[in-house]
Amino acid sequence: MSENVLPRKKIKFSETISSLEPSATLEITSKAKDMVKKGEDVVILAAGEPDFDTPVSVRKAALQAMERGETRYTPAAGTLSLRKAIAEKLKRDNGVEYSPGEIVVSCGAKHSIYNTLRVLCNPGDEVIVVHPYWLSYPEMVTLAGGKPVIINTSADAGFRVSPSDIRKAVTSKTKAIIINSPSNPAGAVYDEKELRDIAEVCLEKGVVIISDEIYEKIMFDGKKHFSIAAVSAAVRDITVVINGVSKSYAMTGWRIGYAAAERTLASLISNFQSQTTSNPCSISQAAAEYAMTSLELEDEIKRNCAEYRKRRDVMLELFSGQEKIKPFIPLGAFYMFCDVSRTGMGSVEFSERLLKEKKVAVIPGGPFGDDKYVRLSFATDLETIKKGVGRITQWVREA
Repeated sequence: MSENVLPRKKIKFSETISSLEPSATLEITSKAKDMVKKGEDVVILAAGEPDFDTPVSVRKAALQAMERGETRYTPAAGTLSLRKAIAEKLKRDNGVEYSPGEIVVSCGAKHSIYNTLRVLCNPGDEVIVVHPYWLSYPEMVTLAGGKPVIINTSADAGFRVSPSDIRKAVTSKTKAIIINSPSNPAGAVYDEKELRDIAEVCLEKGVVIISDEIYEKIMFDGKKHFSIAAVSAAVRDITVVINGVSKSYAMTGWRIGYAAAERTLASLISNFQSQTTSNPCSISQAAAEYAMTSLELEDEIKRNCAEYRKRRDVMLELFSGQEKIKPFIPLGAFYMFCDVSRTGMGSVEFSERLLKEKKVAVIPGGPFGDDKYVRLSFATDLETIKKGVGRITQWVREA
């Protein structure tokens, strides 16, 4: 006699999570790498990470930490010595003072931003996001229960938001604004006066500033980074500075980022992290501490930045004279945001066809908020840049 089998109930998933789009950056880069593994001649101009290796001295510091037995849990907010190093860095480089108790170390800058949003947002709270934006910003706001409010900018405005734009966007539900300088994907950079003016509006309106400064050491053409938290003590207290070691120190895989904020907010971020991920990797923390306290590494960072600038200039030169592709000149980071609307294709069609027909991987601009653009990375060697851009320009001419 057969047993009675109850019908299996269909699992109901979270509506919020089910509505999430996968990261276009990771998806296309993964697809391109799979093609390379199959022996195909693919040029990847999609990666959002330095092609330089983590400095040897940083790797040695990690080995030494393991030898010392630093392989156990640390405080949820990170080791005291690393938080002291971060506080010293912020004072030295950015002219803003934080105590170790106002710093929370997390598993990368993305983690720090998400933790911050979870602490700030109640259901329905609005968070202003500036177009074009890093594709994870709106998704993280939504995950935190908030509502992303997009302010559109333009290439003519340098892809930078104005104080009047912010003033118009603020409502009674506005909780925060995310400012990213230098920015991903456009490489836009705000100067000190612009940030002071933005800070004035945020102070007046009671809007928290989440300042993503992860690309601060990768800037060109004499531009200098200015942290909005350094405007005044009052602005510091409504600002959460987000940074980490991924981009400047070529430590993407080590997963160390941090948030620096007023003590109560920092404490809440730490509490939230203690109940979710707890501390980031102890060995990565030791490596990050060494990186942030070794002033000798600053010379290496400057050499890398000079190499990025050279690559940017070569990419711009290769695109010069092209009628159908118009690059925005980045002043920081290592991306080139290119207007491809004159090709008659949207960013997704452009990217998919380019990968299929010419085996060049770029990132569509749609997920960054602008379907007229695609993002190219120049965090790769000159030979790869010349080969990739050469294929792109030839393909566009023939299309």
